[in-house]
Amino acid sequence: MAGNSSTARNAFFQELKPRCITINNLTVRASDKRAAAKDLIAVVEDLSAVLGRQVSSDASVLDEKLAEYIFFPLSNILRNQQQYPIRLTELTIICLRILIQHGWKSKISSDLSQQLLIFLTFIVGGVPGQERKDRIPEETELEALRTLTSLIKAAGSSPTGAAALVDANAIPSLGHAISTILDSITDGRTSDIQLGALGTLDALLIAIRDQAALATFLPGIVSSLSRVLTLPAALKTQRRVLISAITTLKDVLTRVMSDIKVMGILKKQTTDSDEKTEGKVLTPAWLKATTAKIKLALASVLKLRNTDSEEVRSALERLCIDLLDECHESLAECASILVESAMILADEENEKSVLETSLTDLARIYPELGDTIKTTVYNWVTSLPRLVQSSDDRVKQQAIRNLIKGQHFITTLQVDSSILEDSLAASLRDSATALVLASKSSSMTEIPSSTIELNMDVVQRDGPSIFPPVLIAQETERSTRTALLDLLSKIGSISQQGKLAGDLLNYVRESTGPSQVASYWLAFEMVKSSLSQPSDLDDFLDLSLEADPSDENESIFQELYTFSVAVLDSQAETEEVDWRLQALALEVTTFAASRTKEGFRPELIDVLYPITTFLGSGIPKLRDHAIISLNSIAASCGYSNVTDLIIDNVDYMVNSVSLRLNTFDISPTSTQVLQMMIKLTGPKLIPYLDDVIASIFAALDNYHGYPLFVQSLFSVLTEVVQQGSQSDHLLLDTVKSSAKEHKKSLQPVVTTEEICGILSNRIERREKRQLGDDKHDEIEPHLKRPWKPAKTAESEDEACEGAEEPSTEVEKPPPPKTPTFKILARITGLTQHYLTSPSPTLRKSLLDLLATVCPALSPDEEAFLPLVNSVWPVLVERLYDSEPFVVISACKALGTLCQSAGDFLNTRIKTEWWDNLGKWSRKVKADATQSRNKTRSKIDTRGGKQEHSLLIPIRSRDGIEGKEASSSKAVEAVSSTGLGRFAQAAQVWEAVQELLIAIVSFVQIDDDVFDQILALLGDTLATNHSAKAALEAVDPDAVWLLMYECGMVEPMKKPVLDEVAFVELWNV
Repeated sequence: MAGNSSTARNAFFQELKPRCITINNLTVRASDKRAAAKDLIAVVEDLSAVLGRQVSSDASVLDEKLAEYIFFPLSNILRNQQQYPIRLTELTIICLRILIQHGWKSKISSDLSQQLLIFLTFIVGGVPGQERKDRIPEETELEALRTLTSLIKAAGSSPTGAAALVDANAIPSLGHAISTILDSITDGRTSDIQLGALGTLDALLIAIRDQAALATFLPGIVSSLSRVLTLPAALKTQRRVLISAITTLKDVLTRVMSDIKVMGILKKQTTDSDEKTEGKVLTPAWLKATTAKIKLALASVLKLRNTDSEEVRSALERLCIDLLDECHESLAECASILVESAMILADEENEKSVLETSLTDLARIYPELGDTIKTTVYNWVTSLPRLVQSSDDRVKQQAIRNLIKGQHFITTLQVDSSILEDSLAASLRDSATALVLASKSSSMTEIPSSTIELNMDVVQRDGPSIFPPVLIAQETERSTRTALLDLLSKIGSISQQGKLAGDLLNYVRESTGPSQVASYWLAFEMVKSSLSQPSDLDDFLDLSLEADPSDENESIFQELYTFSVAVLDSQAETEEVDWRLQALALEVTTFAASRTKEGFRPELIDVLYPITTFLGSGIPKLRDHAIISLNSIAASCGYSNVTDLIIDNVDYMVNSVSLRLNTFDISPTSTQVLQMMIKLTGPKLIPYLDDVIASIFAALDNYHGYPLFVQSLFSVLTEVVQQGSQSDHLLLDTVKSSAKEHKKSLQPVVTTEEICGILSNRIERREKRQLGDDKHDEIEPHLKRPWKPAKTAESEDEACEGAEEPSTEVEKPPPPKTPTFKILARITGLTQHYLTSPSPTLRKSLLDLLATVCPALSPDEEAFLPLVNSVWPVLVERLYDSEPFVVISACKALGTLCQSAGDFLNTRIKTEWWDNLGKWSRKVKADATQSRNKTRSKIDTRGGKQEHSLLIPIRSRDGIEGKEASSSKAVEAVSSTGLGRFAQAAQVWEAVQELLIAIVSFVQIDDDVFDQILALLGDTLATNHSAKAALEAVDPDAVWLLMYECGMVEPMKKPVLDEVAFVELWNV
């Protein structure tokens, strides 16, 4: 091995020799240094490459002798470096670093190390006290720092070298070197230079073994490092520089200020020794002054604890923990800021190694640190309401996160403090209230409840299953809300959370306004968190006789649920309730259902109706909450959808509505909920609504003077009619089979064969009758016995019995009506009293109701026709209503009545026609014709002016026609064409036509009335096929004649036959 090493060393020497000789010749013998610089650069660069290659392959070949040999020619360059380019100096420094690091190592002489220290310091920092004119390149400065680091490590690795660094004669140069290094740290042009200077400082801290020397340089080092780590300069510094600076600060403080290093000084402070301290550095006065300065420096450095960089935060946490551990006594004045920072910087998510000391471990070792933690948490708790009012969301979130970590330490260390718990409840309440008041609620337009149509379409869609936030709901406040919820879920143990929730719930009962809403929300979130968490290990290990915390939380939740039910029921009260309180009550009820699943079904008796009424709320957010609540409750209780939930519990809801109707405690949403339930359940609910219908009738009797209220009640009755008319159990089967068809059909044409058959039948019947009379005359020509036998007592009794039997059959009562039929008949009879209501919309809805119910009740004529008789007078009067849309509905209702009652209306139609209906029908037609002709006349008068004209399309009876209009009045002409068939007069006339068609189709009318109706509809027969068919079913010849007279029938061609002359009928 020695031979191989010697051989390698010789080979390496032979490789170095010519290069070293060349460098020496060029530096010593060359008269023009600048002229030889180019060759020198090439040779030195080659030399550095050879050294680097050899070190990477086998560094043991390079020893101190070869280093001395190589350094000799290089020293000439260093001696005259000002005469050479800076590039040559940089290459020389690279060679020096290799020589120091792998050649001399710890064997470097003290004199040489001092000279190189001064030289490298000069390269990096320049001449002391003079401003450098030409700054060296960044690469050269970085190489000089790296070489200086290697030099200090080599010098400090031996006792003699370390002693030489702090020798009295070397202190000035060492001080200048440290100052230069610190300047590079604070003012380094690149992050690599700063990192290189920090590495050099670390090497110095290790190399300097004299405590007094380190203490001397400590203030300057701490000051420079704090400048780097202080905001806002730290924001511009790269993360790796910050981490390295924090680590260096920790090392210098623990090396100088650790309790082990200053134990003697601490003892002198406690014993108040009067020992002389002149000429000494490490004195109690020094310790006191240094501690104060370090506290100021740490106060500025630890502001970095709010940075987003996890690496920087981890380095800062390590700084705090190490200082609290190793400098516990010496930096006792800094304990509060170090503890607070360590708590803020603690990372709860990432588990630390068991071998790594944490703040919790130190608090268990030093009880005074536990007191500091409790004090810090108390300060955080009391300052939270003030901090959450900041306009900066980061400040709010940071304050909440700090309190979360503080509560973690309180729980981990099992710190019990009633003052802290009381202050926490008040702080949470005040903070949440401040956030609620500061939250900018989105602009929300409240819709009147009476204008909302309540149906289940909204809850049958696939919507969200999670409630949107009610408080602190803005998008910009999401992070703050999330942090606050995280805090509520991590406050103390389960029992502590329950206690806090109980205190908040007590406050809710006694307060009002935003603070009540905020406290209610906090109590719910804390109870929800405590019930959702598994029991703590302490609960299992607690062998005391106290009650189980989970039972206490259950009782608190029951109180919260009871309060929520009261809030839901309070919506019917006159006092206005904050909608946010109602929304939170919906969330509490939904959470209760999610916990008990199908066991929640009995609770639906109390909560289902109030929740459903919120679907008609005028507040969109509250309505959305109700939708989500119903969907969630239905799923929790085992129903496939909300419709099944409502149907299965409809009896409870009907009872709730009935109770409110009986006490006249009626709101628009109450009637809407009832209407929705009827629509959902369909016809099968109708028979059970007799009490509700009776309550509605009573309410109508008492409040008939309130049109809107009456209209809301009739909307329920309308829904009852719509669903009841579709019921399969509305009529008995016998009644269904006896239903009559009143529509008039065209009589078939009688053929000759049919006439012959009729005559033959008549002759045959007459012959049979004559034959029977002849036989009767032969047998008994005249009566020879009384018409009736003598009456006896027995015969009279038999006669009486026989008389009673047929009378019983005749007077047999009709079959009973179904409950649904009775309800619909009662509603129908009630409409006559409100068809004269001052509300036109109510009149229209009642007319539509009649149009719906009449076809359903018509098969049972015995019950239906009396209703027709009672409704007829007020129904006919609606034809002459002042509102056109009411008239249109009246025409439709009367047409449906004609279809249902048939010939029963014969005399009524006749009487009304000659009294008013005929004249009114002609007036309606005249108004429609006048409206149409007025438009045409305007266009015709404008078309006669001598101006440039435009061709404007106009709709007429014959289709689309072109009319001339002046160009100057073109726009006016187009706009004056009116609404056409959409005009009120045209729509009313169209409805009247439908009524007339219904009268002709279903009612037997006199010929005079028929002729007038035919005249009214005559001009529409060509296009109105339904009118033509209805009229032809009564008298086709009259229809044909009228159409012929109006020119609607094309004349037939005169037939041609030989020797026969046909008359020209069409000209007669």
